[in-house]
Amino acid sequence: MTLQVLSTHAVKDVMDELAGALDRAAGEPVSFSYDPSNVLKRRIEGGEAFDVAFATRAALDDFARQGKIAAASIVDLGRSGLGLSVRKGAARPDISTADKFARVLLGAKSVVRSRDGASGIYFGTLLERLGIAGEMQGKIILGPSGRVAELVAKGEAELAVQQVSELLPVEGADYVGPFPEELQLYTMFSAGIGTRCKNREAATKLVASLRTLAALALFKAKGLEPAPN
Repeated sequence: MTLQVLSTHAVKDVMDELAGALDRAAGEPVSFSYDPSNVLKRRIEGGEAFDVAFATRAALDDFARQGKIAAASIVDLGRSGLGLSVRKGAARPDISTADKFARVLLGAKSVVRSRDGASGIYFGTLLERLGIAGEMQGKIILGPSGRVAELVAKGEAELAVQQVSELLPVEGADYVGPFPEELQLYTMFSAGIGTRCKNREAATKLVASLRTLAALALFKAKGLEPAPN
């Protein structure tokens, strides 16, 4: 029996690297389906069958209240902040303070952000907070599902903003750094087992395998700060 996992893109790089190990840990084949946070929310709330979900902690807690995730099964995996990338070889702007960050955005020809991901939604509110939302109109590109820095790598946008863990793997783009601390949003990503899971033992083993020292080290290398044990 194959374990069906619905997951945010934020942990995709880790899961790709752990693929074989996850199958062995679960004792069953594991199949992943990736989507941005809000798309996953619509799929799960729409009644799609799944065994395990990897999503933001807030989303999983909400699913638990809806009876779609077993609350006791939720395990925190790691948190990621937001960052900025430019095309490979381009000058890396100084975004060390809120003022400098705002000036970089205003000076850019275009900025791509996620359409449905948590990072993109927050970025929209951040522009309002910085008081530059009006000036940024016409510069913002809503990226497709997945890693928006791929548009920067193709030359279709000048800057990309997203979870650090989704910016780092993109070839053809250079990661500049995280948002200034006063503007930063950290998101905890977690795993939870569906209440309709058909193989709870295998699902439990799968989730437990992501809390090993080797897995936690990989999370850190991929831009996700490991959650405390």
